[in-house]
Amino acid sequence: MEVNQFLRFYEQGYRDFTGVDLSGADLSRVTLISVNLTYANLVGANLSHAFLTKSNLSEANLNWANLSYAKMSETQLEKADLTKANLKGAFMVKSQLIDAKLSGSDLSHTNLRAANLCRANLCGAKLRKINLRQANLNQVNFNWANLHEGRLTGAQLKSISLNDVNLSKTFLVDVDLSDTNLEGINLSGARLSDSNFRGSNLTRANLEDTHMRRANFKGANLTKAKLTKAKLTKAVLRSANLTNANLEGADLTNANLEGADLTNANLEGANLTNANLEGAILTNTNLESTSFSPSREQLSFGYI
Repeated sequence: MEVNQFLRFYEQGYRDFTGVDLSGADLSRVTLISVNLTYANLVGANLSHAFLTKSNLSEANLNWANLSYAKMSETQLEKADLTKANLKGAFMVKSQLIDAKLSGSDLSHTNLRAANLCRANLCGAKLRKINLRQANLNQVNFNWANLHEGRLTGAQLKSISLNDVNLSKTFLVDVDLSDTNLEGINLSGARLSDSNFRGSNLTRANLEDTHMRRANFKGANLTKAKLTKAKLTKAVLRSANLTNANLEGADLTNANLEGADLTNANLEGANLTNANLEGAILTNTNLESTSFSPSREQLSFGYI
């Protein structure tokens, strides 16, 4: 269908364009509110700065489409193919992207607050400074994605894939990442306050200069993790595995390290003021270089 014909039908009140072929069409800055574009072919279409609020693009093909700065709040994009699409700066609050294909897409600075991306594929996507606060991200594939400075506070993150993801300086406040494989992940400078990492695998993870106030790492594996200058005030590291971890200069004020395994951990310059080390395994640690001298009672069940 020609663009002029399509827009003329829309202006006449027609809203159902199921399966329409608009591949390569220039629809930049158009207003298409509450339009039905399910199964539409929009490959390579230019929809930048378009208004698509409350429209239905479920199962539409938007491969390589330009949706930069488009307004798509409460838009239906379930099972849509947005592979390699440009969604930079798009406004997609409360949109539905269940099972959507977004691999290799650019969602930098995109606002997806409270959106539903359950089972979406974001493999290799550019997600720098994305807003995913309160979003449903259960079972999302984030493998090899760049989430630098992204905001995921309060998001649902059950059964997500995070292989080789860049989460540096992200906001992961008040999220549940318990029993998650985060091996080797980059969380440097991230905000992790009030989050749950209970039982997670953080082997060789980079947690340098992170803020983890009141975070729960009970039973987590932090073997060889880098926690240099990390702020773990009131964090729960009970029974955590911190063998060979680098905690140089870390702030562990009031942290609960009861029963934690700190064998060969580097604690040089760490602040352990009022930290609970009862029953902690402290073999080959350098506690003498910390700001805390544990009492005999606290270490009565530990191994030094």
